[in-house]
Parts: sequence; C-alpha cells; structure tokens
Amino acid sequence: MVDANGRSVGRSMRILVTGGAGFVGSHLCERLLADGHEVIALDDFSTGSPANVAHLMRSRRFWLVERDVAQPFDYEIDRVYNLASPASPARYQCDPVRTTITNVVGTLNALSCAERHGARLLQASTSEVYGDPEVHPQPEGYLGRVNPIGVRACYDEGKRCAESLVMDFHRQGRASGRIARIFNTYGPRMALDDGRAVSNFIVQALRGEELTVYGSGSQTRSFCYVDDLVEGCVRLMEHPVEVGPVNLGNPVEVTVLELAQEIVRLTGSASRIVYRPLPEDDPRQRRPAIELARRSLGFEPRVALRQGLYATIQSFRAALLGAGECPRRGEPALAS
Repeated sequence: MVDANGRSVGRSMRILVTGGAGFVGSHLCERLLADGHEVIALDDFSTGSPANVAHLMRSRRFWLVERDVAQPFDYEIDRVYNLASPASPARYQCDPVRTTITNVVGTLNALSCAERHGARLLQASTSEVYGDPEVHPQPEGYLGRVNPIGVRACYDEGKRCAESLVMDFHRQGRASGRIARIFNTYGPRMALDDGRAVSNFIVQALRGEELTVYGSGSQTRSFCYVDDLVEGCVRLMEHPVEVGPVNLGNPVEVTVLELAQEIVRLTGSASRIVYRPLPEDDPRQRRPAIELARRSLGFEPRVALRQGLYATIQSFRAALLGAGECPRRGEPALAS
C-alpha cells in the first residue's frame, strides 16, 4: 500500500529491479531504498551504467548484479519491476534482435522468478504500443496502429508481446501483474548519447552546436519528469486491485520545435535550429489520456516542463564538464 504522499507503507520488502542501473531504473531504486526496502538491481550495462547507482552502493540494503535478463535468474523477492530494455530508437535499433529477445524472453524470465516466489510484477511497457496513433490523446482502450515489420517493431512489438505474457500469467493465477504504459520521460541521468529529443537538444545546445529537428518539428510529444513517473509506478505496483494497462505520463503537449526553442532559451545557447528528414515510423502525435491513473492511483504529474528541463540541463552540464567539455555560455536563472 501507499500513503497519501505515495510512500510505501507496511512491511519492508525485497524488490528486484531489472534494468536497475538505467535512467529510470536508477531513480526507482533510489525511491525504493528511501521507502525502506531492500533492492536488487539487475543490469547488463548495455545501456545502463554503474555510475547511475554508485551513490546507492553505500546502502547495505542495495545490491547491483551484472546480468542479462535473457538468461534465467532467481532471487527471493516480494516485488519485481521489469524495466530491462533499451528505450530510445537509436539504442533499440542498434541490435533489433537482441531488443526483441530482451523484451520477450527477459519478461518471461522475470515472470517465472515472480511466480516461484509469489511476487508481484510491474511491467514497464511503453506508449510505443500505440504506434503512430489515429486516436488522440491515447486511452488505454485504444489498440494502436503499429507497423509489425518496421524498423521500430523490435521495440513496439516486443513490448506488446511482453504485455500479453504479463496478462496471461495474471489470468492464470501464476503471478500477480501490473502494466504501466510509460510515455516520454526525461530527467537527470539520461545518457548523453541517448538519441532522444530532450538529450539531443540539451547536448547540442550546451556544446554550441546546431539543434537537429526531424521533420517540420510540428510533431507533438508529452514529457514527464522522472520523479513523477516513478511515483506513478510505485502507486500502480502497490494498488490492491488495479492491473492496467495504465498510462503514466504528463498530458501537457508540446511540439518538438517548441521543446528545442525552450532548451535554447534555458541554456542561453547561441545554437540555431536545423531540420532533417523525419525517420521511418516516427509518430506524429503522442499524448497520454491519464484519467484512469488519476482515478485509480491518484496520480498527477507535478513537475512543470520548464522546471524539469532546468534540473536536467544542470545534470547534463555537470556530465559534460566531467568529460572535459565546457559549455559555451552561462545559463540564465530560472524564472519563478
């Protein structure tokens, strides 16, 4: 259960987080430790990094294990958050076969572990299951418009198959399941070379490079700060009856061009914006309908885009300085 502030209440649990050294996974591990739980983070470090959880290694309730989830694993646990998968198009298209295997076989292994120990599992699914949607915003009942043989299918269809596995285990009474459909998420600890719009624009702006916008920039996205997303995942995991799928994201919609312009302003960069052809199967619109999350979980994103971008820019600036790079110009103070 969670209290009015979304904190886990009741007994301390042992919780497994696959992909625990990744961007979202590291923030989730941090939150679960703060709630008093023991946490085992599994990661093969293909996209995650030990540096993301280095500050957690001081805790005697935290373990980091290097392991590929496509290989069977077994831990005595009470909860499993299954986050293991590359999440950006640049990363998951590098090795599409491995991406599919990670999402399908990795999910099966996580479910089998949960089944053996009577644990509950939350599957980190994605808004990509809706494909290039014909319904806007996207409610959970929308079945999607996905190209099953396109360049993004390894991720889109891998996540759709993972959802079906979770629901079949749940319906058969083999493992209690929860499905979170995660929309665009950003924040500190995103990889500098992540390849998605927020990270690309921030790095380009801080380096004084041109900001690359694909297409006209009129395609829309909704960006959720990572702390808000973690809040929603914990609330869904600990809800006594809600299984999902449940959309988790921020319903405030902006164009990609508006995002680029805001990042230029916040970094104080002199970078200009240039345009490139739109990649294959890139969705034109993406915004979650979150009425179910509001009603069932009391979920409401609280971090405004400007505030979240400011924190993210600060973390990227520090990372670039650590890599021996120096931003071209100072950053203006964030207006209240």
